[in-house]
Amino acid sequence: MAATLKLSQLISALSYALDITEGQPEGHCVRSCWIGMHIGRALGLAPQELWDLYYAILLKDLGCSSNAARICELYLTDDRSFKQDFKQVGVSLPQMLGFVFSNTGTHAAGWRERAASIVNVLRRGKEMADELINTRCHRGADIARQLRFNENVANGIQYLDEHWDGSGRPLGLQRDAIPLNARIALLAQVIDVFHVTHGRHAALDEAVKRGGGWFDPELVAAFRDAGRDTAFWQRLESDDIERAVLELEPAQCAVPLDEDYMDEIAEGFGQVVDSKSPFTAGHSHRVGHYADRIGEELGLNPQRRRWLKRGALLHDVGKLGVSNTILDKPGPLDDAEWAAIRRHPVHTETILGRIESFAELAKVAGAHHERLDGKGYPRGLAASEIALETRVITTADIFDAIHAARPYHPENPVPETLDIMRRSLGSALDPACFAALEAVLREEDALESDVICLT
Repeated sequence: MAATLKLSQLISALSYALDITEGQPEGHCVRSCWIGMHIGRALGLAPQELWDLYYAILLKDLGCSSNAARICELYLTDDRSFKQDFKQVGVSLPQMLGFVFSNTGTHAAGWRERAASIVNVLRRGKEMADELINTRCHRGADIARQLRFNENVANGIQYLDEHWDGSGRPLGLQRDAIPLNARIALLAQVIDVFHVTHGRHAALDEAVKRGGGWFDPELVAAFRDAGRDTAFWQRLESDDIERAVLELEPAQCAVPLDEDYMDEIAEGFGQVVDSKSPFTAGHSHRVGHYADRIGEELGLNPQRRRWLKRGALLHDVGKLGVSNTILDKPGPLDDAEWAAIRRHPVHTETILGRIESFAELAKVAGAHHERLDGKGYPRGLAASEIALETRVITTADIFDAIHAARPYHPENPVPETLDIMRRSLGSALDPACFAALEAVLREEDALESDVICLT
């Protein structure tokens, strides 16, 4: 599989997961890459510099899930709408105040709680913003390094929110002290946001207005040069923008995408998913581990198990599109919230399905909430339509969901977790997969020690 798949194809497809975390229209990172690469070309960057820029922009939001829960906690609001609106806030005080009043306390219990939340933001706004951006930028850069990207890429992510005039975060860097990739990525993302919401002229006007403030004036001039070409805008607005962006990667700098690297990328994006909520830390890793071990117990060959583990690591990537006000809610969900939860497997299948060679994996991972009795979601598949690999992921997922602490229940001991799961054998859970899980837990001594041993 890796021999027929390019790194650019895999990363650009997975970047759509980052778009939904940020509440951005589909393809935001890809379009930002198109814009930024044209700025880089106008500057005359060398192929390796362009390659670094390419991945810095595609992965600019890699840390975006890490501050989602904190946004909900600090601002009492929906993290995705907060992030989406924040990207459109300008530099004036009235715009900032308007954002605060529109996006703070929207999920408060009453007007008193909302008023207290707004006052808290007005008093501590800078401190809160510093914390959120620090978390996001450092986490994104760390994951980029884990994914084998160099420091030029990592620094482009880490310093994305620095501004040319020193008014940005996390360090208040100025001018050329800000890595070039970060300067270009910030400009490109703002251009895309305003282009999508208000059109070409508004995007250009916003870039010019912030030149010398947020943005490096030289980069704004480079963008204006690129924007004079009608073909630039036509391709940006076309349905084949993703293919156009794939063609922009400097071929002479391509990195081999072998099986080990694909595993690392699946692990990295699993970390992005798990960072969305404090209650899911390590969940994707544990589900990947147990899915692999269950598959081994069932006799799947090593190559198929490796494929299965990737699906298990990425099974919840669609949850990046669900607000933390829902994911972390301690009480029962209302109908609208439950509907949003039920959509996350569809998001998973859609995101993974963007990768042609992941077509089967997308269906397997996207069906992990289906049940043998046909009462699962999102499609209500019959038992005969649920693949063995999906049944394996479902078993591993349910085990960890019951065993680990969640907003709606405390941690359950392993024996109690298995007792709860036994009630669903033949209806939700495959008995053979459950028996394999029990064998794995006995082998890892988890039943006796009640300690989950991870490799």
